[in-house]
Amino acid sequence: MSVAFRKVTVLKGGFTAEREVSLRSGAAIARGLRAKGYAVEELDVESREFELPPKTDAVFIALHGEFGEDGELQAILESKGVPYTGSGPASCRLAFDKRLTRETLAAEGIPVPSGAIVTAPSPACPIALPAVVKPTRQGSSVGCHRVFDAEGWFDAVRDALSYHGEAVVEAYIPGRELTVGVVGDQVLPVVEIRTPEGYYDYRAKYTKGLTEYLCPAPLKAAETGEAQALAMRVFRALGAEGLGRVDFRLTPEGGLFVLELNSIPGFTETSLLPKAAAAAGIDFATLCDRILNLARTA
Repeated sequence: MSVAFRKVTVLKGGFTAEREVSLRSGAAIARGLRAKGYAVEELDVESREFELPPKTDAVFIALHGEFGEDGELQAILESKGVPYTGSGPASCRLAFDKRLTRETLAAEGIPVPSGAIVTAPSPACPIALPAVVKPTRQGSSVGCHRVFDAEGWFDAVRDALSYHGEAVVEAYIPGRELTVGVVGDQVLPVVEIRTPEGYYDYRAKYTKGLTEYLCPAPLKAAETGEAQALAMRVFRALGAEGLGRVDFRLTPEGGLFVLELNSIPGFTETSLLPKAAAAAGIDFATLCDRILNLARTA
């Protein structure tokens, strides 16, 4: 346990589509920190107006999606002078906005799927099908759709636009789904995600038993090394700190494409980042402790 942080508040819940996932993440983190000897308070954040418990030494953020990952909460905590886990406001804004992420990574020469930005429904997809349509600022695959034909295009883009009026349309990359976690300066083992339909959407993420997770992923050594190196490049390009998880597609020819960086990934004992940490010999409580002690100070 850190000498600097004795009383920790875990922020969880929130008021977005990812509330239930966040509640589970926060409860798991609180158990992990208590196992390491911290005095832990759990705060269900139900609005932008919240008060931290007295004598909070540090905050562990377990809020997914809007307000948790978009930089707004981080700016509030900095204004309060309270140390908190994860990336700072500017990095969170970059990582949460899929348009800004694409622009930043492409400028760094990091491969992303070809794509376009749309701000209004149109009669035809602006890129060749199949494509993936998703809101620019949303998490947990909320509002994401695969589109295989013109008939499915309009409903998909209309739904994606309903969140913030802007959507990313990307070429669908056939192949394998991979994810790589980063904690501090340590890159974790690669996880392969196998779903019945080859697409890791909201249903595949949160339907128990539907998806298979392989860690370490059964890859060639060169593929593993490339994925891990690319994950760290993404982490640094977006100015991330503390923790993150980078999602990829690996084509049958061996090409890697970056989909996004999750600045506050799921954190139950069965979530992807803890799975990868366990494969690296880091138990759940130790992982929570390590991330806390990487907390960003104002």
